[in-house]
Amino acid sequence: MSKYAFKCEVEPRFLPAQSMPHEGVFAFAYTVTVTNTGEVAAQLISRHWVIVDANGMNEEVKGLGVVGQQPLLRPGESFQYTSACRLRTASGTMHGSYFCVAEDGSRFEAPIALFVLEASHGAAPPRLLH
Repeated sequence: MSKYAFKCEVEPRFLPAQSMPHEGVFAFAYTVTVTNTGEVAAQLISRHWVIVDANGMNEEVKGLGVVGQQPLLRPGESFQYTSACRLRTASGTMHGSYFCVAEDGSRFEAPIALFVLEASHGAAPPRLLH
């Protein structure tokens, strides 16, 4: 077991009621569970997301905390939150990292593995221009 480690699990979902496929707006929610799998209590200080749509458009999001919080997690504790993003295409990807500080002052990054955002079958397919 690593002394400093956060495990990040993400469950994305398409939000059809908040999407307008014919206008190129696809809304997604994602629920993140962050678990301190290390040996030392640590605080999640900031986030860095890379969001890429199916056209390769890349957006980076950086900021303090998550949903207005900077949770302090003791070993074995978890924090869960839900946030959202919008894409101009019916699919895309997200990945990133959290910057964390352990109670002993050590700093570390917690990676968030790449996950796919995919509109459900209920979404209208993109219109082709002739």
